[in-house]
Amino acid sequence: MIAEIICVGTELLLGDILNSNAQFLAQELAILGMTHYHQNVVGDNPERIKQVLAIASQRSQILIFTGGLGPTPDDLTVATIAEFFNTSLIERPEIIEDITKKFALRGRIMTVSNRKQALIPQGASVLPNPIGSAPGIIWEPVENLTIMTFPGVPAEMKVMWQETAIPYMQNQGWCEQTIYSRTLRFWGITESSLAEKVAPLLEMENPTIAPYANYGEVKLRISARAKSQKLADQLIIPVEEKIRDIAGIDCYGINDESLASVVGKLLLDRGETLAVAESCTGGGLGSILTSIPGSSGYFYGGVISYENQVKITLLDVNQKDLIAEGAVSHIVAKQMASGVVKKLGTNWGISITGIAGPGGGTDTKAVGLVYIGIARYKDEVESFEYHFSNFRDRDWIRRVTISTALDLLRRKLYLSKETLQHYKTSL
Repeated sequence: MIAEIICVGTELLLGDILNSNAQFLAQELAILGMTHYHQNVVGDNPERIKQVLAIASQRSQILIFTGGLGPTPDDLTVATIAEFFNTSLIERPEIIEDITKKFALRGRIMTVSNRKQALIPQGASVLPNPIGSAPGIIWEPVENLTIMTFPGVPAEMKVMWQETAIPYMQNQGWCEQTIYSRTLRFWGITESSLAEKVAPLLEMENPTIAPYANYGEVKLRISARAKSQKLADQLIIPVEEKIRDIAGIDCYGINDESLASVVGKLLLDRGETLAVAESCTGGGLGSILTSIPGSSGYFYGGVISYENQVKITLLDVNQKDLIAEGAVSHIVAKQMASGVVKKLGTNWGISITGIAGPGGGTDTKAVGLVYIGIARYKDEVESFEYHFSNFRDRDWIRRVTISTALDLLRRKLYLSKETLQHYKTSL
């Protein structure tokens, strides 16, 4: 059975709303082992919806619609589908009753416009919506074609998918296999370099390996097809072990793990603490660290020393060094890192100072020049120089800088000082 996703909504075409529904459904179809070749986004226009239907119904056996089930005039999905198949709409009293009860619980009265949500094609089954007012349908308008409709609201769609659609498809015998994936995450190596190292593995058919990169991070998604997730996992594990052996410390985590969460776990395991001193990243590093649940167990806080006087006053940066070397320099990065450790009383300190652009660069210090300091309490402080000039965008430079700083500490927690000293990213 081949499934196709069709998302309805002019707001999607205009980019006003991120199409997260398509991503969710694609991932779910993969887990269920459903073949999925095509996705469509179409505006709230009956004729264009029919054009999509005409093509999709010829190449796919399961059409999954999201959006266009509301009470407003531009919510036309179900009516257009019914018209395409020359089928009448029937008002279902149980839907009216359900909507009325839901409105009453909210202290509201169902409006006339909401009655249109109770109209579904003759012969279709209701796909219940436990949390919203717009139900979906499960309908077989012609032989070898099943249509499912869901609201565009992600929370409603996901509940309906999990509670009704998945059991329905499983009962139909459509989900004989599953596609299970695990994503390995890397920092400090380029996509091309990693691909060269694991080149023989990229030729595998089951599991398959797909590399992709964004914001300096590289990922390898290992996907296996099997009759169960357990069996798929058994195919993935030996491949994952080979990749880890090849990549070494460049592989920092899997799936939803982040550099911040991995660093946090390392600090917790060691019973150590961290503080940060930031200039060009403006608190971004601290924000990412505190986004991890339980980060109060190891992260004390930080200083956003954007102006030089703050570096002097709060971090004990030497004014003469600032004048002589400039704020963006090895010596200032070191003093910022050691200063925040002393002020906040932590085991570790990370400092960041640089030129994020788009202005501020000079002939000797270009946009993208960044210094990162790593200090340990009562130990030698180190600084590292990076040139992120290939990341012209200010946001990219800041994000790559934050990730690089976290990766430096991650490696520091793993490796000896001598190994770390030779580490340079190739971003």
